[in-house]
Amino acid sequence: MSIALYRLLISMYGAILYIASFFKPKAKLFISGRKGLLQRMRQLLAQEQRPRIWMHCASLGEFEQGRPVLEKLRQQYPHYAFVITFFSPSGYEVRKNYDGADYVFYMPLDSPSNARDFIDIVQPRLCIFVKYELWYYYLSQLATRNIHIILISAIFRKDQLFFSWYGHLPRRMLQCISHIFVQNAESEKMLQEIGITNVSISGDTRFDRVIEAVSHKEDLPIAQLFCKKYKVIVAGSTWAEDEVFLHKALQLLPGDWKLLLVPHEVHAAHIRDIEKLFANDITCWSDNQPDLNKRVLVVDRVGLLLQLYKYGRIAWVGGGFGKEGVHNVLEAAVYGMPCAYGPVWHQFIEAQQLIDAKGAITTSHPEVFVKQLLQWDDEETYTHAAHAAKAYVIQNGGATDLILQYLQGQV
Repeated sequence: MSIALYRLLISMYGAILYIASFFKPKAKLFISGRKGLLQRMRQLLAQEQRPRIWMHCASLGEFEQGRPVLEKLRQQYPHYAFVITFFSPSGYEVRKNYDGADYVFYMPLDSPSNARDFIDIVQPRLCIFVKYELWYYYLSQLATRNIHIILISAIFRKDQLFFSWYGHLPRRMLQCISHIFVQNAESEKMLQEIGITNVSISGDTRFDRVIEAVSHKEDLPIAQLFCKKYKVIVAGSTWAEDEVFLHKALQLLPGDWKLLLVPHEVHAAHIRDIEKLFANDITCWSDNQPDLNKRVLVVDRVGLLLQLYKYGRIAWVGGGFGKEGVHNVLEAAVYGMPCAYGPVWHQFIEAQQLIDAKGAITTSHPEVFVKQLLQWDDEETYTHAAHAAKAYVIQNGGATDLILQYLQGQV
């Protein structure tokens, strides 16, 4: 890939999103959130005298991945100002008021002028990119100015552009980064094979995030009352295919089973589709007086999933029927919950490892799922799976501390 082609693709992407913004709410947020952005940033940061640390995240999942590092840095360096940027509205709109940072913005689309102006305004001493969100002009500007850049919780696969014969430009992006923290030895080996040696195996900071989060869990009375005296499937980050699957499964389960459904998208049209699917069995979290005697409670608001998993007996983790694959399995497993998910999970090493640890199953058949739930009715069988799930998470913590040790000499 050449620089000219890269720039053309970015321009085309921006144009497509502009057209889509007339029809799709998410695209509209993407465009409207960037109008006058650099000027607003310039005004907000004009009087900021503190040195700054900048973290960039693609979306909400990457933010949660970077959050343990951010929060520990904030504790260790309270005299710094912290800036977070997001590429996607699904991250920014949820975390724009996050009190763990001083400033939260969208990232302007990658271009020579945007990158130059953005870095002139933010003036970061340290930049942290999370997992895979890399942009050529931003990285080039940072490297040219000798600003320290780290990439955390990265994981690489052979089919990525970095390792292709036409991946010259993506490899140049990696060469701009001061240090790369990867999740596994395979990623380290692949990078070394293309000449990238400034690499450490740290593991995945998401383990630290979920371990920390459950120590500060709050009670949610609606969930408590809904789940009391029932066996509950907590289905997190579900898509339409997951919901059809779960509807079929629930019909096959005894009446002492309930479903706490937390969809990935909570816009009105999707909630209406869910209500139509489950018909008279459903009540909504946001109702003035949710009918907690119903068999299905749909959580039509964001930001509660990690707290809700604790109320279930079994977790169904959504996304496993779509091309992007299953969502975060660690948020459920940390509670000692056996997990299940659809067949698209192979690109996520933790989903594979949780199955290998006997803390999860995968299936595309409601009958198989129900059969496994009934087997988990046996307490010994259930306890074994629950302990395996939690032990897997606990044993893989510690990535954040390894990254912080490295940064002690850089901040």
